[in-house]
Amino acid sequence: MKVLGIETSCDETGVALISDRDGLLAHRLYSQTDLHAVYGGVVPELASRDHVRRLLPLVRAVLDEGGVHGRELDAIAYTGGPGLLGALLTGAAVARSLAWGWEIPALPVHHLEGHLLAPMLEGEFEFPFLVLLVSGGHTQLIHARALGDYELLGESIDDAAGEAFDKTAKLLGLGYPGGPALARLATDGRAGALELPRPMLDRPGLDMSFSGLKTAVLTAVRKGGHAPADVARAFEAAVSETLVEKTRRALKQSHAPALVVAGGVAANATLRAGLERMARERGVPVHFPRAEFCTDNGAMIALAGLRRLQAGCASRAVDADGGPVIQARARWPLAELAG
Repeated sequence: MKVLGIETSCDETGVALISDRDGLLAHRLYSQTDLHAVYGGVVPELASRDHVRRLLPLVRAVLDEGGVHGRELDAIAYTGGPGLLGALLTGAAVARSLAWGWEIPALPVHHLEGHLLAPMLEGEFEFPFLVLLVSGGHTQLIHARALGDYELLGESIDDAAGEAFDKTAKLLGLGYPGGPALARLATDGRAGALELPRPMLDRPGLDMSFSGLKTAVLTAVRKGGHAPADVARAFEAAVSETLVEKTRRALKQSHAPALVVAGGVAANATLRAGLERMARERGVPVHFPRAEFCTDNGAMIALAGLRRLQAGCASRAVDADGGPVIQARARWPLAELAG
C-alpha cells in the first residue's frame, strides 16, 4: 500500500509518501515562519493563501521523488482537524480533489493522532502506551490503548506548554517563533539563579497550568536583576519538571507499559533528558520522533492514513452531483475517534 499525506493545520505545508513495505519514500516541508515572523505570530488568512501556493508543487515533488504516479496510490490522507479552519480546508480541498480525480479513497486524519503515531516512523512498537503530547496548541496526557482508542487523562487548563514557551520568549525579546530561541538561551543560564513555581504539582490529578508560570516570569522581568539567560533556564526547568512529574503520575495511574512523547516541544533537550531519566527509573521504554517529525509534517499524516487504511477506514465521499465533499473541523476532540 502507498499513501500520500498532506498536512496544512497551521503554518507548515507538509507532504509525504509512505509505503507499508518500504516505509517513508519521500517527504517535503515548507515552513511559513519568515512570513509570519513580522507579525509576531501566525496570521490565519496568510497561512491559507501560502498553502494554496505551495501544496501542488510539493505534491509533484514528492511523487516524483518516490517514483509514483497519483493513480498508483492506494489513498490520500490529509489533516481533517483540529487547526485553523481556512488552512485545513485548503489541504482538504486539494486532497479530496486529487483523490476524486485519481479514483482513490481520501482519509481525513486527526492532527493529534498523527503526532502520537509519529515515533513509529523511527520503528514499530505496539499499543498500548501513554502519550505526552506537547506542542504550541496542546499539552495532553493520553492513554493510547489501540488505534483510535484514546483516553484523555489530563491536559493544560490554560496555555499549552509550547504557547507558554513562545509567550515567555516574547517577554525576553527573543522574537517569533520563540520556543527554540528560549531553549538556546537557557543553555547559558545559571542553575538556581531564579526559582519559579511548578504549577499544580501540589494538587492531585493530571491536569496542568502554565499561565501562572508565564505571569511569574513577567513579574521577574519587570522587577529586574535577573539575566535573560537565567530567566530562560528557570522557566525551561519549571516547565520540564512539571511535565516529567505529571507524566510519572500518569504512568503509575494508567499502568501503561511504554511512553510516547510527541509534538513540537518534544524536541526540547531538557525535557527529553528528564523524561528519559524518569522512564529508566520506572523501567519503561520511551519513544520520541526525530526532531524534524516533532513539529507538524506530512510524514505523520501519511503514516496515520496508512494505519487507518489498513484498519479499513476509507472514504470516497461525494455530493449529490458526484463531486468531492470538502470538510474540515477546527475543533475535533481526540476522544471522538473510532478505531
